[in-house]
Amino acid sequence: MIVIRSGATSVSVARQGAEIMTWEVGGRPLLWEPRLDVWPETAPLLFPVVGWTRNGEVRVEGKTYPLALHGFARQREFRLVTQHADRARFTLASDAATRRLYPFDFTFTVEYAVEEGAVSTVLMVANTGDRPMPYACGLHPGFRWPFAGGAATDYRLHFAAPENPVVPRIAPGGLIARATRRLPLEGAVLPLAPSLFDNDALCFLNAASPGLRFEAPGGAAITVEGEDFAHWGVWCRPGNGYLCIEQWTGFSDPEDFAGDLFGKPSMRVLPPGATGRHAARYRYTAAS
Repeated sequence: MIVIRSGATSVSVARQGAEIMTWEVGGRPLLWEPRLDVWPETAPLLFPVVGWTRNGEVRVEGKTYPLALHGFARQREFRLVTQHADRARFTLASDAATRRLYPFDFTFTVEYAVEEGAVSTVLMVANTGDRPMPYACGLHPGFRWPFAGGAATDYRLHFAAPENPVVPRIAPGGLIARATRRLPLEGAVLPLAPSLFDNDALCFLNAASPGLRFEAPGGAAITVEGEDFAHWGVWCRPGNGYLCIEQWTGFSDPEDFAGDLFGKPSMRVLPPGATGRHAARYRYTAAS
């Protein structure tokens, strides 16, 4: 485990998946502790797809590849490139095993940096091959809910801008349905309750907000900010004490999509030699 810190703020990162396993501010743990019987992850990195794929497969130029939920980065060992007291950088490069799942050459690099009360993440996706490369990436942190006392139903999400209260339903297989549901969203504020997630995730596609606040009843908050992520996903298995606030560049296959990965909605396409950069920052503020 790699540990970085600044003052009273510390983060630990596993080499597998380059996954943040703990984030503490002043001794307060803010991330979910994995449970095999509920959800065995904490803050996985999503690459080279986000969400579910039809039948756990993708199609590229007439061939089918077994690329399933959220891709393979979270299951791979990353190489530690640099480490300092308050930051660390990890990288994953394509190899024969990844090409059997995703027929492209790449490097996927993540850098974490801590400052007092906050942790920042930068994702860098580089196309090291000689042809265009479709990809999606995302962040999937599970925060404790509650994280600062009070009842789970007294918490809320406060988006930076008003969001559409009508979101897609989740179809069988985790796909994005044509059918929709209406959330109890009041402008930019979503009151939270475990029952919101009885039918899977809330997907705010092409969202207006680059950031949001996960607010506790006493005034404490976790602020989540992003750069070059188009979508928000909010998810949990209800009643288990965590809430995932996810930032995505792409999303699950729509239920009526069975085409090539290049044609999948919201995929980015990198030219040979190009790099995509996506960043996020989480900050905890105590009640005043």
